[in-house]
Amino acid sequence: MFAQFVTGYTGRSAEHRGRKVEDAPLWSLHQLQGLLEEWVSSCWQARAHDGLRDPLAPGRTFSPNEKYAALVETAGYLPLALSAEDYLELLPTRWQAVNSYGIKVNHRIYDCDELNGLRRVKSGIAGRKNRWEVRHDPYDIRLLWLRDHHEGRWITVPWRLLSTAATPFGELAWDHEVRNLRERGGQVTEDAVAEAVGDLLERAGTGPEGAAPARPVRRGRSRGAKVAARTRATAQPAWPHPGPAEPAAPQAACDGPEPDEDAGEPIADVVPLKVFDARKEARKWW
Repeated sequence: MFAQFVTGYTGRSAEHRGRKVEDAPLWSLHQLQGLLEEWVSSCWQARAHDGLRDPLAPGRTFSPNEKYAALVETAGYLPLALSAEDYLELLPTRWQAVNSYGIKVNHRIYDCDELNGLRRVKSGIAGRKNRWEVRHDPYDIRLLWLRDHHEGRWITVPWRLLSTAATPFGELAWDHEVRNLRERGGQVTEDAVAEAVGDLLERAGTGPEGAAPARPVRRGRSRGAKVAARTRATAQPAWPHPGPAEPAAPQAACDGPEPDEDAGEPIADVVPLKVFDARKEARKWW
């Protein structure tokens, strides 16, 4: 339904394509993503669906927005923080084989003892060539997460050179140095790329030796400077999540502790709120 309104739509086969389609303007992937999001929110979500009906009004169809509004009005809404598994579900997916040495991604090898029972073992998912589902963070390449669907668990797999990479970095810095090595005719290996990325981040952090700080000029930066800047911006480890900050120690008052105005008053009872279960509410007949 969405593709038929996009410029350059060719139909389901060559005989259904329009005239002079190749002369029409083309959309970039970012433009198509924006158009799709706008179409979903303004058209699809507001369109009545035959499968969305209400027992109290069986002759009427509802849109997703109307059903969601009715559910919130009836059962309320309680925002919940993402769990660790929710965070992993939102990461990009790769389908990889578990070799005898571990998992190889973009010249990098990831391995741990928990993979011992899965090495050279087929996942059983024929649609993915019997490979395993792997989640990765493009802004922090130090870890991978493999879904063991047989045991119903996630396996955290670290990078083989994790101990040598002092600063977290992402795929952008890694791919940048891979291209540099290929342009110079060097051998693209895991150790060579890791050493080049480490040198890039060190030079970006310290600057050239003996050089005075230059005044900023308004001009385009080199690609290496842009890669280093983006890497520094995403250097905060995304996993595991940092724990809550330790509370600061209270400063001692000069004239002694202040009197507690609420001392002696009874403490009110804490009444816990009921957690909203969307699946349980969906099975009810209103």
